[in-house]
Amino acid sequence: MANSNRRSMMTLYSDPSCPFSHRTRIVIHEKNIAANIEDLIDGHWPEEVAAANPYGTSPILMDRDLTLYDANIIVNYFDERFLHPPLMPIEPASRAKARLMLHRIDKDWYSLWPVLTGTEKSKISKARKIIQEDLTVLAPLFEESAFFMSDEFSLLDCSLAPLLWRLPILGIKLPTNAKAVEAYAERIFTRESFKASLSDVERDMR
Repeated sequence: MANSNRRSMMTLYSDPSCPFSHRTRIVIHEKNIAANIEDLIDGHWPEEVAAANPYGTSPILMDRDLTLYDANIIVNYFDERFLHPPLMPIEPASRAKARLMLHRIDKDWYSLWPVLTGTEKSKISKARKIIQEDLTVLAPLFEESAFFMSDEFSLLDCSLAPLLWRLPILGIKLPTNAKAVEAYAERIFTRESFKASLSDVERDMR
């Protein structure tokens, strides 16, 4: 999706299969941000992009003289620079609760990503069980509002959606008492910003 205006426009370098990159793409389309999205393939990173991130991870955002890495930093930058629609609550206590849940999503679930995509079967099975059980315990929260913990689409939804989209390829099947989670996921998956955010690789995941 590159074009000749790459250097004069905001450019997101995004791994087409990475859930963290996916999170940033959802925000771009939800806020209708004018940005180039360029695929990053392992082993074939442009030299300037590889040099910009000491951790060698995606996504990476280049916006003129500003370079950002880490999905959370990037999406917060988007939300603060492009104010409409807001993707975090305005009220401080609600915003703090949302940030706490974002922290939990990353620490409890996305921290398991290397294990889930690894080769050690015993560790994979344990990681699958953790996510399955946690989502089941939290299922009632998915019934309380139109979106997760909110009546408005937020960064929480942008963070959860890539994980929920990947549950089938991760071998995670939710039990019947977690149907609220699946119903929520289907609502998010039909959202135009989510559909637009999908790479060809991600479309093939389901």
